[in-house]
Amino acid sequence: MDSGQDTARRRFAAARSARLATTLPDGRPHVVPIVFAVDGDRIVTVVDDKPKRSANLQRLRNVEAQPAASVLVDHYEEEWQRLWWARADGTARVVRGGPEWEAAVRLLQEKYAQYREPRTLGPAIVIEVSRWTSWSG
Repeated sequence: MDSGQDTARRRFAAARSARLATTLPDGRPHVVPIVFAVDGDRIVTVVDDKPKRSANLQRLRNVEAQPAASVLVDHYEEEWQRLWWARADGTARVVRGGPEWEAAVRLLQEKYAQYREPRTLGPAIVIEVSRWTSWSG
């Protein structure tokens, strides 16, 4: 039988984009859109080469200072009985290279064709999910 956590994980993994929430040094939330891949109870995302104001991204500084993170995906339709969302809460860390970073890139390459093209990639954020939750209409 499919548990609520299984439903949340399945819907989450199938989504194409999400919002990553971390905490700013003053305690305020910081939310950014991301692409990601799921491997069991782990979510990975990698800083890619799309134009950014700085390579020293706020999300990386936030995770290094306060590792609590949430990632949210949702589905909207005008027929509200088809609405749903799924959220993953967990502990994040920044990975700047090595086998774990390479594994994160491989997961993203499997999900997104853009990662199969030559590109410059920065650090990964790896989130160990401790709780999956979801809601549907």
